[in-house]
Amino acid sequence: MSAFPGTFAFDEYGRPFIILRDQERQKRITGTDAIKTHIMAARQIASTLKTSLGPKGLDKIMVSPDGDVTVTNDGATIMKLMEVDHEIAKLMVQLSQSQDDEIGDGTTGVVVLAGALLEQAEGLIDRGIHPIRIADGFELAAQCAIKQLDAIAQPFPVDPKNKEPLIQIAMTTLGSKIVNKCHRQMAEMAVDAVLNVADIEKKDVNFELIKIETKVGGRMEDSMLVKGVIVDKTLSHSQMPKELRNVKLAILTCPFEPPKPKTKHKLDVTSAEDYRALREYEQEKFTQMVKQVKDAGATLAICQWGFDDEANHLLLQQELPAVRWVGGPEIELIAIATGGRIVPRFEELTPEKLGVAGLVREMAFGTSKDKMLVIEECKNSKAVTIFLRGGNAMIIAEAKRSIHDAICVVRSLVKDSRIVYGGGAAEISCSLAVAKEADQLSTLEQYAFRAFSVALESIPLALAENSGLHPIETLSELKARQVAEKKSSLGVDCMLSGDSDMKSHNVVESLHSKKQQILLSTQLVKMILKIDDVRSKNEGGM
Repeated sequence: MSAFPGTFAFDEYGRPFIILRDQERQKRITGTDAIKTHIMAARQIASTLKTSLGPKGLDKIMVSPDGDVTVTNDGATIMKLMEVDHEIAKLMVQLSQSQDDEIGDGTTGVVVLAGALLEQAEGLIDRGIHPIRIADGFELAAQCAIKQLDAIAQPFPVDPKNKEPLIQIAMTTLGSKIVNKCHRQMAEMAVDAVLNVADIEKKDVNFELIKIETKVGGRMEDSMLVKGVIVDKTLSHSQMPKELRNVKLAILTCPFEPPKPKTKHKLDVTSAEDYRALREYEQEKFTQMVKQVKDAGATLAICQWGFDDEANHLLLQQELPAVRWVGGPEIELIAIATGGRIVPRFEELTPEKLGVAGLVREMAFGTSKDKMLVIEECKNSKAVTIFLRGGNAMIIAEAKRSIHDAICVVRSLVKDSRIVYGGGAAEISCSLAVAKEADQLSTLEQYAFRAFSVALESIPLALAENSGLHPIETLSELKARQVAEKKSSLGVDCMLSGDSDMKSHNVVESLHSKKQQILLSTQLVKMILKIDDVRSKNEGGM
């Protein structure tokens, strides 16, 4: 039987079949040892990310197998680019990704909190408490923390006429990012973009209407918000006008070229007369296509496909500016912005299907030949484009991630307009509430509550450490002041301004984001504590 590695069972005919393959080449860890292995892997990930937390957090250099370099302190990006083999480490990556997909912010904090919870769980396991009791206790403690967040949350009315509070929140999000040298400008762009596309009454934000375009070169301060669409294309002919006013756009997904016979038969051209006839037919078809577009009243043709030089020259002669090779998503965005219809055949083009834009212009960059097409003053003013500039591709990529985070936070506030104070203030308040609740319990869960309370303190501790403060001293002082002054807005003074009141600094966070961090990390920890079996190959270990 040694020829068949694995664990066997036999069917009714006596034939062996494998249940678990390669068993003799694997070692198996079960029970408490397995859980400790899981905790070790998760803590390793959390400790890597902890130094990136807060406005003074450090950036990480990530190098891909192809040699591409990414410099970032965005938790979700770091986690995505880390090459991890351990299954629990992969779960931590997914945790960060879930926070990024749902909220867009707090991706580092959620991993740090999960790591701290697991660290506390390990201590409780060593004291002989069963992992299931710990997991259940953590879940109850999380509910207690959520209740405290609701209690300290403050209403934050989202008013498009008063954008300043929203800008302050976006600035809090961008405080730890590379873009903080043009901090306010980026925050204003993010807020304006969201408010342009938001439906305040329905509390809904359509992200599809916000497009982020980038171009290497220039300064970060050259970035701007365009109330319209920017397309990385130019007009098809260099002699076409560079600026068009009161434009009617024909948005086409049919090419400017003669129709091809839809048959397997081939056409042989045997004489000069046949060639001339074919040539005249093509010319006639080109002219007919251009005439159909002109007759519909279009003053600009946006085409998904390309067209040859002959068609291009004819378009110039007929004074019909055109743009070719515009991608599908861009065409859809142009159609939404201009209120036009995408037309698949020239015969179907009518004046009602044309899009409307007040201004279409080519935008040039410095001394380079790079140009982009800007479509502004559109019929549907909701579609916006954030246009980012920067010295190199790495800075632009980080700026794009940063602005995405800011947009997500503002969107969260449109959906749930309640806030808590940042700088670890909310975590300290929740920690005090959970510790107080633990004193009321007589069951074994009180140990899990106290452990959860200590784990929540990991966020302000990490913030203090990354800011160059003494962590334990800072935390002890803040806890004492929060109890004495009954002020839940006291947090870590990361900027060393001498004032720990986050309210005066406008350091605020979305309540929805903070709740999600606590819930997601608790759910992951509960899942890890319930996995008691792990198999690994002897040669590679864990």
